[in-house]
Amino acid sequence: MISLAQAAPHRLISRSFLSAYIVTMRPYLMFVSGITGIAGLAFVEHMSSASIVLVVLASFLSYGFGQALTDCFQTDTDSISSPYRPLTRGLVRKQDVLGVSLAGLAFCVWIFAYNNPVNVLLGMLGGAGLATYTPFKRRWWAGPFYNAWIVAVLCLMAFSSGASIHSALENPALFFTVIVVFFGYANFVLTGYFKDIDADRSTKYNTLPVRFGREISACVSDFFALMTIVFAVAVFVQSAGTAASPAAFLFSGAGILMLVVTQLQLHQVESDEDAHPAISSCLESYLLILSGIAILRKPEWSIPLGIYFLFFLITLKLRPRKNQI
Repeated sequence: MISLAQAAPHRLISRSFLSAYIVTMRPYLMFVSGITGIAGLAFVEHMSSASIVLVVLASFLSYGFGQALTDCFQTDTDSISSPYRPLTRGLVRKQDVLGVSLAGLAFCVWIFAYNNPVNVLLGMLGGAGLATYTPFKRRWWAGPFYNAWIVAVLCLMAFSSGASIHSALENPALFFTVIVVFFGYANFVLTGYFKDIDADRSTKYNTLPVRFGREISACVSDFFALMTIVFAVAVFVQSAGTAASPAAFLFSGAGILMLVVTQLQLHQVESDEDAHPAISSCLESYLLILSGIAILRKPEWSIPLGIYFLFFLITLKLRPRKNQI
């Protein structure tokens, strides 16, 4: 049980700050950016194992640093919906979290840019998107799309770490994968709003569920899910001429099934406290679908990605609050 009592902020260089910062990063969500980068890397023909590991690491950490960065601008609604978080409890200073987050994101961009300088520009674009996300979250028509394009850029950054960015335009399967990332992540963002409706309403965040209610928002989510499935299938159709590992169909098939479960659960949500099962299912579907796409391109990754998904489930289970994702 986490005490929500106020305490003096932890010193920047301390074990207590590190522990609080890791909570702020939301480790269970870092698997989302990790698999996004892995999906992009799967389309790279030749890359050393060391470079692959470094790009996966940068992809994995980028979500955590980005999440901590955006949290610095959302303490108003988080203080209501997520009072356990270190920033809302005053356990860490905003300026410290902001500084560490920017430094961490710069480190990730450096890894991406090591083999391809174009990633400096893409990284700056993504960083600017993260820093300006909060105003767009306040607009019902923008939030999920604004967040999703940043994650789609991450997929391209991972790909361009080992290939020319121009070659992305000549690869329909990669293009379809980026669209899967876009709609899949947009759906996760919108589903996540279902747990914060009361807090967002009281703090003037005019999200889609706040503006139009749960049922209409669930229908919009259905459209996002449909687009995710359509373009995931398009990736497999585009790759029909190559021998595919059964694991690719198993992972993506399970992900599509889990996405259907997500949508059914979402239509049954009646309160903020009821939303977390649908959000969990949405996360699982995203990881499974992109894992299947990665295995389609790199069959030898099937066992590592199976272990990756297992660690995700364990980390998700260990999150600080069961109704918060």
